[in-house]
This record gives sequence, structure tokens and C-alpha cells, in this order.
Amino acid sequence: MTWPYKDLIAIHDLKREEIATILDMASSFKEISKRDIKKVPTLRGKTVVLLFYEPSTRTRLSFELAAKRLSADTTALSASGSSFTKGETIMDAAYNVMAMAPDCIVVRYPYAGIPRKMAQLLPCSVINAGDGYHEHPTQALLDMFTMKERFGTLDGLRVAIVGDIMHSRVARSNVYGLRKMGARVVLVAPKTLLPPGVDTWGVDVSAELDPVIPDADVIMMLRVQKERLNRQFFSGDREYSFFYGLNRARVEKMKTDAVIMHPGPMNRGVEITCDAADSARSMILDQVENGVAIRMTLLYLSLGGSVNVD
Repeated sequence: MTWPYKDLIAIHDLKREEIATILDMASSFKEISKRDIKKVPTLRGKTVVLLFYEPSTRTRLSFELAAKRLSADTTALSASGSSFTKGETIMDAAYNVMAMAPDCIVVRYPYAGIPRKMAQLLPCSVINAGDGYHEHPTQALLDMFTMKERFGTLDGLRVAIVGDIMHSRVARSNVYGLRKMGARVVLVAPKTLLPPGVDTWGVDVSAELDPVIPDADVIMMLRVQKERLNRQFFSGDREYSFFYGLNRARVEKMKTDAVIMHPGPMNRGVEITCDAADSARSMILDQVENGVAIRMTLLYLSLGGSVNVD
């Protein structure tokens, strides 16, 4: 059976069974990265263009590696190295790229809605690598894959997402995905960093971290996105770390088999200390590793691959 979508724009668009299919297939693609020769001819002859209008390390590099391990040709374009600095709009850039006949465009943009607009107007596949405060679907999928590898299931899992919820597209995508997969989610943040309407998300909300820690299977820390803050949301880094930072004392209160996650980049010493980030409980580098497998899966599916792949 062929995957029914040419694009991946939002977790919100996917059904539970479709998320489960992606997570199951990612295990097969992860195995490729463990071989001596980390390459298969699956997407030979296909071209993937990376349009990144915001800084990125993990997402951009893992998409590039994912495409290359499937033997696709890749090229990357950033805002600083494009005509965007001369006033060209993102859609003009997309139309010009489309004229060169790519098979897939992976786009990251600082404002919501551009990936969906591109998907509606362009014949090639479009994958959202993060748009404004909207969604970051591939991050949520790799996070869910990491949890599923660790615990065997997402159903009934208790996940605490802690930090700058207001500005986090990662939090939104994870809430949508985890709820669909049967997990219980609690958002932990000062009231100033909670988005309007969070009470309609179907999750628990806490203004305190300490009462949440003993029951959580996963504690996912989020970076305070200072580049998006246009006013003072809290007194300072020291106060934020005192109330909402994950440190050694709080790690010691976690359940025996509970784990720590972070989508990166980390502000060490603010939302997470070094001894927490580098502890045996940390799954942060597992998330990075799994990002390549998930993105290989999504490129394969978006470019016409069969769902029933070995």
C-alpha cells in the first residue's frame, strides 16, 4: 500500500494508526545507520531541497543525512545565503526552486503557515521542519519513537513537558501526537509562558515542577526561546532555574525507570544542569540518533514508498 500523503505538515493531520505506522517503520530505517556502509538505493534519482530560514543544527543535518543514506541528491539553502536578503519572498523562492524540479522540499520558516501553503501550491512533496509557533512534526515523531523504544508503548505513558510552552512548536506537536497515542501529558510552566487556550488542549497544567516529577515516566525539558521573547516573561535565568530547572536534586526524585528528554539546543544551567543532561537517565542523544531514522522514514513515505517495507 502506498502512503496516502505527499506532504507532512502537522501531527494534527495524522491519525493514530498513521503515527503508529511511521514509528514501526523507523526501526527498519534505523538499522541502516548501524551498518558499515550506511546507504541504500531506495531514493536514487530523487532530489531533496532543504530551505531553512531559521538556524538549525540537528534538524537540518539529520534531514540531509537521511536523504543521503537513502541515496537521494540533496542541496541546502539558508536565508543568509539566498535572495531572501534582497527582499525575495519565501513563495517566490519556492516557485524558483520548483522550476528546477526537486522531488521534495523540506522547509523551516519563522512564521506559521508557509509549509502548508507550499504543500497546497507545489506539486512536489513538502515536509515541515518547523514553522513559527505552529508545529514541528518530525521532532514530535522522533520524540515518540524514542519513548516507544524505551518503554515499548506510548499508551498510558505519563509525560511532563516543562518550560517555554508558549513559544514551543515542539510542545504543540508532542501534545497532539502523544494524546493520539494514549499518553497522559502534563505541561509545566509559569503562567506567563503558557499560551492562550491551553485549557482546550486536553492536558493537565501545573505551575510547579516538583509535584509532577515523582509520577512522570518522561520529563521533557524545553529551552526558553529568548530570541522569540518580546517582553519580560520571568525575572531572570537564576529564578527560572530555581523553580523550573531540572537539576540533580530533582533527578533523584524521579521514578526508577523514568527518563530525561530535550529537543535541543540546551541552555545548560538554565532549564537543565549538566549532571541531569549527561546522566544515565538522559535520552537526549538517543533523540538525535532517532531523528535520522524518522526522517528517512518520512522522506521514503512522502516520495511514494510502500507502507509495508522490510
